[in-house]
Amino acid sequence: MEATTLVTPSSTSSAKSSPMGPLQATKDDISLAQWALVEEIQAGKWKTLDFAKVAREDFELGGIEYVNTFFEAPTEEYLKKLKKNAEDHDVTNVLIMVDDEGDGCMPTKEGRRQFEINHRKWIDAAHFLGCSSIRTNCRGPENVDKNEALKWASESYNMLLEYAVPAEISIVIENHGGISNDPDFMVSLMREVNNLYFGTYPDWREPTEDFDNYAYLERTLPYAKGMSYRNQPSEELTAKMIRLAKSSGYRGWYGIESNGREAIKKGKALLNKYLFEK
Repeated sequence: MEATTLVTPSSTSSAKSSPMGPLQATKDDISLAQWALVEEIQAGKWKTLDFAKVAREDFELGGIEYVNTFFEAPTEEYLKKLKKNAEDHDVTNVLIMVDDEGDGCMPTKEGRRQFEINHRKWIDAAHFLGCSSIRTNCRGPENVDKNEALKWASESYNMLLEYAVPAEISIVIENHGGISNDPDFMVSLMREVNNLYFGTYPDWREPTEDFDNYAYLERTLPYAKGMSYRNQPSEELTAKMIRLAKSSGYRGWYGIESNGREAIKKGKALLNKYLFEK
């Protein structure tokens, strides 16, 4: 799978200036994040080739969000099987969460280049499967200067977008610690890169003393290209965050990442109640 064989937009610069860019979702829907069932996968109860079947038959969900480290053998024949399984179960391949392939805010030019190279194969896989995006990590070194971090991350993501845009795959960042937990930094990065194929993927993690998840969601929503939905400590807070996302104008997938089958079912019920008012 070579990106040069794809029928695609002509350049990254066109994505910055053209009103077209990636297709925007016009309605909301619920997907299943593979990480929500990580314990079952690690116990060998099922494999990624079974993911579409699990989402449809066990949870009646029509979208799936893969984790790259759970791909058994990401060859072309393997990807063909994944794609067919999704089609057979009427499930949309939404995105691939990419871990263990480097960080989007590396302090060295060599590290930034390697980050870009490492993610290319997952852009190819996402395009092959019909996904809309891949999720990346951008933590940066501990206690990094924010101005330096902005320069490093901008360079990394501009390089990666040169490869992703022709494949029509969006690149998103999930708040997984470090500078990605800083909403002001994330907004600055979005503005600096300024590309329609670049966005946030807010993780609704539970609030802590040093992380206000509601405020983070509010700041990063204008750039969101997906949601890592998690049940909150109270139904009231869950409803508040769902209503915030809905009222902001966001339309797209809410990927349930709450851990375990009961939590997934609870999340689906809460989304149906407050998002779809069923």
